[in-house]
Amino acid sequence: MTIAEVSKAYGLTPDTLRYYERIGLIPTVHRTAGGIRDYTEEDCNWVAFAKCMRSAGLQVEALVEYVMLCQQGDETIPARKHILLEQRQQLLARMEEMQQTLDRLNGKIEHYDSIVLPAEKKLRRDC
Repeated sequence: MTIAEVSKAYGLTPDTLRYYERIGLIPTVHRTAGGIRDYTEEDCNWVAFAKCMRSAGLQVEALVEYVMLCQQGDETIPARKHILLEQRQQLLARMEEMQQTLDRLNGKIEHYDSIVLPAEKKLRRDC
């Protein structure tokens, strides 16, 4: 696939794809004899992985390290697992924070629905 096709398929700009490759967030993409990026299924799997992990807010540095370790082979499996476990813990902490924020918003909305809306209705009736 060309960079334009991958860009469209994954909702990332070509510049983002080039950036991900340049910093090592995805391994070096295969190229044609003319030097044009030619994304294989494996390359696309890396793009999907990077997009998913970044969308969840995982740290770029940790993901770059993970990709680098993957390229070094099976002897890095324990280190890769450690990175994923750390990132999962950080994601769980952020999710807890987000849940607390959502709970607070829901409380405010309930307050609005139970107090403010009836007061507004009363004011409209009194007019």
